[in-house]
Amino acid sequence: MIRALLLAVLTWGSAHAQSYPVKPVRVIVPVAAGGNQEITIRALAEEMSKSLGQPLLIEARPSSSAIVGTQFVARSAADGYTLLSVSTTFARAATLVAAAGYDPVRDFAGVSLVSRIPQVLVVNPAVPAKNVAELIALAKREPGALSYASSGLGSTGHVAAELFSRQAGIRMLHIPYKGNAQSLADVLGGQVPLMFDQMSTSIPQIKAGRLRALGVTSRTRSPLLPEVPTIAEQGLPGYEDVTWNGLMAPTGTPREILERLRAAVASAVGAPELRQRFLERAIELEASRSLDEYAAFVREEVAAFARLARDANFKAE
Repeated sequence: MIRALLLAVLTWGSAHAQSYPVKPVRVIVPVAAGGNQEITIRALAEEMSKSLGQPLLIEARPSSSAIVGTQFVARSAADGYTLLSVSTTFARAATLVAAAGYDPVRDFAGVSLVSRIPQVLVVNPAVPAKNVAELIALAKREPGALSYASSGLGSTGHVAAELFSRQAGIRMLHIPYKGNAQSLADVLGGQVPLMFDQMSTSIPQIKAGRLRALGVTSRTRSPLLPEVPTIAEQGLPGYEDVTWNGLMAPTGTPREILERLRAAVASAVGAPELRQRFLERAIELEASRSLDEYAAFVREEVAAFARLARDANFKAE
């Protein structure tokens, strides 16, 4: 009797997954419209709907540290009809915000990586460093005297600089701002000598000669800045720090449904015109090769940031 019941449940679950989706799928975007995360998932949702046979409806629920939308999806039914668009913040907010109210590993099941966005280390042209080695030497001559700007505690620029400093064996003074626009403005103005910035905002300034690019944070050189070496190839082997975007579902979502969604992401990011359009914005579309690969990636991102926050004494808000 019990075996028959279990078999019936498994059979129903498999059939349910095979017919999925039978209605539109909601994708919660927990950040304000207009940024890379929202633009990317909106374009991918359109492509994914072609292979899924149902529309993916984008629903914005923005809030500080993306917490409101993230909590909403964590409490949603695990049926594949409510998904969460995530970025690097997803793996970090639970460490930085005491009231985050979710566990990124326990409360969610991964669908796929969606994109990677490299950063670039830029300095004001007045800084007497033409490459990473010269910048490190400059910082070592006066420990703590060299400062860098970021858009805030735990931001992508802050973390990239912390990782850089630790691997290079230097100390730099962190100058946090309440957004990227002002931090970039002060580097351009010479009030702060350097920062790790998104390529999309720095490239126009680099090409105009108002900023000098010293290195990119990805594993390989960017086709948008082919003449700029990676930081890893300039004496810091293994260095990498990129912003990433992905898709998550509530924990307990059937694996067959997750795989159906992952395959739709892979099909979407493979569209040549879409890839080129986003590459021009310095966004590299990329899908995970398997559910297990993405789950391991998210776990390591969470653990790595928790270690860094502890070692660097980041304080939870």
